[in-house]
Amino acid sequence: MKGAIFFSSKYGSTAQYANWIGEATGLPVFDTKDKKVNPFEYDFLVLGCPIIYYKLYNRKWMKANLASIENKPIIFFTVSGAGPGPKLDDWFANSIPKKLISKIKHVALHGRQIPKELTWFDRIMLIIAGLKNPDPVARKEELKGFDYMDKSSIKPIIDLVKQNINCKYIKV
Repeated sequence: MKGAIFFSSKYGSTAQYANWIGEATGLPVFDTKDKKVNPFEYDFLVLGCPIIYYKLYNRKWMKANLASIENKPIIFFTVSGAGPGPKLDDWFANSIPKKLISKIKHVALHGRQIPKELTWFDRIMLIIAGLKNPDPVARKEELKGFDYMDKSSIKPIIDLVKQNINCKYIKV
């Protein structure tokens, strides 16, 4: 099967994960901003994006490309400060077209947030969220930043890709 990785990234964490997955699998990697590439050309997709303000960053791209992706196996990775769990699962499920939920295998990855690299608006929003957050660890992360980028965390995605293509293409 012919697959590809499509990602959207705001601050670079998702792009880094997409590139690591591409290096490990040999799959081509495309930014969703590249309008020359059509997901219709591929048999299965690895989609990746950050979760920002409790929503998928690429939800508009997904809606615009729904006809091209709805009948394909999809491995979807999200990148955020929130770890895997019910809260993140809800954000994910509420951001994707309902007809895709049963077709998607979702992997949640931790990202990176460096406050000085954020836009002014995003910094203010994180300060507000941090001050309201009752969880002291999450509050500190929202106020001071974090870096949980870890190349080894892509292993579940690599394993899912192996199920969709001939294993001879996997470089791991």
